[in-house]
Amino acid sequence: MAGMSQAPFHILLVEDEPVIRELVRSMLSDGTVDVVCAANGLEGLKLARSRTFHLILMDVVLPQLDGISACRILKSDPVTASVPLYMLTAKAKKSDMESATQAGADGYIHKPFRGAELMALVERLRMAPPRSEPA
Repeated sequence: MAGMSQAPFHILLVEDEPVIRELVRSMLSDGTVDVVCAANGLEGLKLARSRTFHLILMDVVLPQLDGISACRILKSDPVTASVPLYMLTAKAKKSDMESATQAGADGYIHKPFRGAELMALVERLRMAPPRSEPA
């Protein structure tokens, strides 16, 4: 669209299932949204610290480092603490959601998720004013 020279919106997807990684990447990548994928928690941590992301989507059950632990580490790091982090998982018990919230997750998206739900989240975050950096 003419006049739509919006800066790219960078998403980090930390997901061990290749089919879900590809599904999310193809669903959200549109030229203005860039999706970078990591297949395990440690790779996700490295990527999150290597560049700026506007959103992190993280599975709970991951090899090498689970998503709750990775979330806790990212939310305790001043460099990544202000990045919205949503858990993307099939673990839907109340205790799972409480663990994610206690680790600092900003939200919880249940698998199987609807594409419209993810796209609405991205659109909402893109339109929100930038979060201020911690003092």
